[in-house]
Amino acid sequence: MKLVEINRVKSISKEDFVKNYLKPQRPLVIEEFDCNWAAHSKWSLEYMKKVAGNKIVPLYDDRPVHHEDGFNEPHAEMLMSEYVDLLKREPTKYRIFLWNILKEVPALQKDFSYPDFGIRLLKGVPMLFFGGKDSHTFMHYDIDLANIFHFHFEGQKECILFPQSENKYLYKVPHAIITHESIDFSNPDFKKWPALENANGYKTTLKHGEVLYMPEGFWHYMKYKTPGFSMSLRALARNPKNFAHAAYNIFIMRHFDVLMRKLRGQQWIEEKNKKAIVRTNANIGIKE
Repeated sequence: MKLVEINRVKSISKEDFVKNYLKPQRPLVIEEFDCNWAAHSKWSLEYMKKVAGNKIVPLYDDRPVHHEDGFNEPHAEMLMSEYVDLLKREPTKYRIFLWNILKEVPALQKDFSYPDFGIRLLKGVPMLFFGGKDSHTFMHYDIDLANIFHFHFEGQKECILFPQSENKYLYKVPHAIITHESIDFSNPDFKKWPALENANGYKTTLKHGEVLYMPEGFWHYMKYKTPGFSMSLRALARNPKNFAHAAYNIFIMRHFDVLMRKLRGQQWIEEKNKKAIVRTNANIGIKE
């Protein structure tokens, strides 16, 4: 795996961002993005406990996908106050995933605004993500292939990205938006996953107040080095091919996969995982 550091800037003008990152679809970290957000000084795990402590939050861990799991169905639930206490007390695999601020805690919207990056941001889906030390997501890309602006708060988060051009080396699972779940992208076993040695991607570690721009359809793996949380703002894919791909994922692929899970059960999941290995290894000349 060949990972280069994502380019970093202290700040950037809209014109420079559009010219050098949005149009060529290059990832970027902005270190001192401010935009006069109260969130930068207010938002912490303790603050979230204060304003949302009585909310029941959905929790996800790193267990393999099972055929009985619904799409984005949580593995557990807990009061936010209890979850924050857990994060601070000990490492945990439990993460909060796609938690909509507008729906759950509307008051948080007063702490941030929608910045002008030269692309229209969707204003109905500001999402929060929380995790404990060493918890991580599977390598995946977002189903809508959106342009994503990922704002980090408290602690540090390791991020590894790949463009869609690297699909042939990533052990992508068919009819899904994830790679094979057994891969540890923070410390991959190249003997077991030999094609990964050919993959070219990016890496960075986010700190409080930094924002990561992830271009359309970029694969991303996130691992919390310390307890913390992030907020994502997004914009629709502008590339017609990516927009069509997103529509296929949302309206066809997702429903087809759900149907096949019902019809074939866990065998469907296992067959997809096996195909991910066979097809990817074939791309580097390894025959099963």
